[in-house]
Amino acid sequence: MDRLSRLLSALLLLLLLPFCSALKFDIHAVPQHEAAKHERCIRNFVANGQLVVVTAIVSGYRGDGQTLNMHIRDAMGNDYGRPKDVYGENRYAFTAHADSAFDVCFQNSISGSRRTPSRHVELDIDIGADAKDWSAIQASEKLKPMEAELRRIEEVVGEVVTEMDYLRAREQKLRDTNESTNERVKWFGVLTMGSLILLGVWQVLYLRAYFRSKHLI
Repeated sequence: MDRLSRLLSALLLLLLLPFCSALKFDIHAVPQHEAAKHERCIRNFVANGQLVVVTAIVSGYRGDGQTLNMHIRDAMGNDYGRPKDVYGENRYAFTAHADSAFDVCFQNSISGSRRTPSRHVELDIDIGADAKDWSAIQASEKLKPMEAELRRIEEVVGEVVTEMDYLRAREQKLRDTNESTNERVKWFGVLTMGSLILLGVWQVLYLRAYFRSKHLI
């Protein structure tokens, strides 16, 4: 039943994929020394060894008074590229070196006397099976269009199931850590309470012996 629910969730995701579109936004040009402060980043998560294809369509042209730079990096410190003076359609592919979040960042700085307010960016990030060139695979393996599409869906479903298994393993690990922490806190509480009781008993006996030695009781 659990596997069936996972497969249903994966198929639902596949049905929603065609309705997804690229991320579109404008990034304003600022002076060079302020570009890093106004950097705009888009974050996503990737598994170790997965193929990632980043497609950026940037408005403008070289010499329009703006310089838009990109930086692709992950949270583990891996650097996947620093394209400079980006405009037009650009595509960058890399294979992830670790299970980690990665950022695609943009900086737009004023580079000339002509001041145009901003550049428009259309960003599309494909990961795993979606990043593969299925037209080339279809041609090289002589697959029919339906066979290639079924092959793509199979890989996407496999990735979704693998991701869900990974999340379940993480949840199990976190639950075990939580239970272990609760067990330690419980025994620490018992030890603390026992120490306080023993300290109280010792104080009563000590004071009783002291008062007797002074013949007060």
